[in-house]
Amino acid sequence: MRPGIDFIGVSVSFFCHDGKEFLLHKRSDKCRDERGHWDFGGGRLEIGETLEKAVLREVMEEYGVKGFIEKQLPAHSLLRQEKRTRTHWLIITFIVKVDRSKVVIGVPEKMSELGWFNLNQLPHPMHTGAVYTLKHYPDEFKKYL
Repeated sequence: MRPGIDFIGVSVSFFCHDGKEFLLHKRSDKCRDERGHWDFGGGRLEIGETLEKAVLREVMEEYGVKGFIEKQLPAHSLLRQEKRTRTHWLIITFIVKVDRSKVVIGVPEKMSELGWFNLNQLPHPMHTGAVYTLKHYPDEFKKYL
C-alpha cells in the first residue's frame, strides 16, 4: 500500500526562515515527483508521532538544523496528478525559524541545491504544495515580506 495513492497520505510541510529570507531546495532527478521544482520541505507523519515532533524531525533530516516552530497553518488537501497517477495528501504546514549558518543539505540524493529567497523573489518552477500554501494563506506570510 502506497501513501497518497492507495490511501490518503498525511504529511507535514515547513517554511523555514532565518528572520529575513526563506530556505528552499531544488528537488533532484531522484525524487518521486516534481523533479527540478523548488520546495520548502516536508515529509510523512509516522505512526505514534505528534505533528510537532514530525516537523522538527523532518527539518533536521532535510536541513541538518534544529528548528523552532513559530506557527501551524490550517490543514489542507493536496490533490495532484503526475502522469496517470492521482495522489491525495493531507498537509499540515508549519512556519519554522532556523539558524542559517547551520543549514546543510541533509538528503543529497533528493536535493540538488539549496537557496535563500525573499518571498517576493521565489525561484521557478515551484512545488505545487508550496504554491498552494502561499496562495491560500497569504496573511500568514505578510510579516515576512
